[in-house]
Amino acid sequence: MNGYVRGMALALSAALTLPAAARGQACTAPIPAGTCTATTSTTLTVGLVLQLTLSSTTTMLAGPALSDYDAGFVANQGPTAVVSSNRAWRLQLSAAAPTWTATSTQPGVAARPNKPAADLEWSTAAGGPFTALTTVPVTAVSGAAAAVATTDFHYHTLYNWTVDTPGSYSLIVVFTIVSP
Repeated sequence: MNGYVRGMALALSAALTLPAAARGQACTAPIPAGTCTATTSTTLTVGLVLQLTLSSTTTMLAGPALSDYDAGFVANQGPTAVVSSNRAWRLQLSAAAPTWTATSTQPGVAARPNKPAADLEWSTAAGGPFTALTTVPVTAVSGAAAAVATTDFHYHTLYNWTVDTPGSYSLIVVFTIVSP
């Protein structure tokens, strides 16, 4: 019987000490005017957040008139880009292909199959300066962390009397946001 009582006492002692070890941290304050402080630590990992929003995914460019051929270009409003980022960023522009896609629209007249992407120029100011679009991404604007950074884009579409024939033309412009 003595061994049985000793075993029960050991089990009871273990049961009484386990909750204290499992609680983590505790303190007792004297009554009535004592204070007691217990602390804990927290951790958090904040990742990179980048967002790019374009006002439109399609820009309809105005077709050239006689005076536009003489001037060599047509000016058009491009999309507005809005960047939200929790660190420094760069917004880059490039063409998805080196040439425009051309579709003939008049019988007997072939649309220009090799109209270069560089015939679309872009700028962040209506008055320029304008930069020819290429397939290599070029930084158009950069900024620091911000909830909202807005940039308006402007296009010049270049035309030449001798090579820009009637047709329907399209070009994919790629906007890419990167973090340095």
